[in-house]
Amino acid sequence: MLAIGLGLGLLLMAGVLAGVLAGLLPWPLLLLPLLHPLALLAEMLMAAALHRGDALARPPWRERWRAWAAETGCSSRLFLREQMLREHRWPDAQAAAPGVRGVLLIHGHLCNRGVWNDWQPGLRALGVPVIAPSLEPLFVSIDQHAPVIDAAIRRLEALTGQAPLVVCHSMGGLVLRAWWRAQVQAGATPQAVSARVAGVITVGTPHRGTWLARFGQRPNVRQMRLDCDWLQTLAAAETPAWRARFLCVRSDCDTIVFPPRCALLEDAPALTLPSRGHLELLDDPLLRRQVEQALRART
Repeated sequence: MLAIGLGLGLLLMAGVLAGVLAGLLPWPLLLLPLLHPLALLAEMLMAAALHRGDALARPPWRERWRAWAAETGCSSRLFLREQMLREHRWPDAQAAAPGVRGVLLIHGHLCNRGVWNDWQPGLRALGVPVIAPSLEPLFVSIDQHAPVIDAAIRRLEALTGQAPLVVCHSMGGLVLRAWWRAQVQAGATPQAVSARVAGVITVGTPHRGTWLARFGQRPNVRQMRLDCDWLQTLAAAETPAWRARFLCVRSDCDTIVFPPRCALLEDAPALTLPSRGHLELLDDPLLRRQVEQALRART
């Protein structure tokens, strides 16, 4: 996976260089391929500086550098190939599968359903119906995605007759929590809404916000600022029983959601996958096994 991502990055750099040498592109464009790894480097340094005071032990610098290199490759692969070119490579489940637990995959900010492409073959090999919506528009309030999530859950319920397991990356976990609140505000009981979900695994979700969000001005980014009013209101509307359905997966090398404690949710168990970048978390074999175990436990 790392090799593919780095290969795509090098291919992009080669293409830009060829365009400049041919006189088709202005020379300042040579700097563009360097911006992505430099931005990730800046995020890594900020995350390292703000790690102090967190209960999670600080990783060695060699692990941070490894995670930076891996995240550079992983993000290049996911953005340049899977999301840009293969968003609809794996269509959502259509066939009925009575008695089989389905899986709803919810992506994060600035992503689309293509981020889950590497997950699809394994889940399908298990006979698991999968729905992975793309959340659009990109820069709206997190609350506006609640109807999309409700439609996906209803679809999986109709196909399988069971409540789905939900796996969320990054902002996707907040989208699910916003869906739960919207259902309760619409008149459903907390118990009834919670029962529509067999379990939740959030991966690098900024449950308490993230320090990095202070630089963004879009509605959904402002909602991810550290302990902002929106996050506090969201948490106040929830019940401990609902949050207990969550497993919060995080990393000590996440350069998007930091400090690490921000990925934790009160009343929910946690799993730390060390030395993983924000997107690289999705490639961790232990996370995939955790999902498989959750499916077996709830079948």
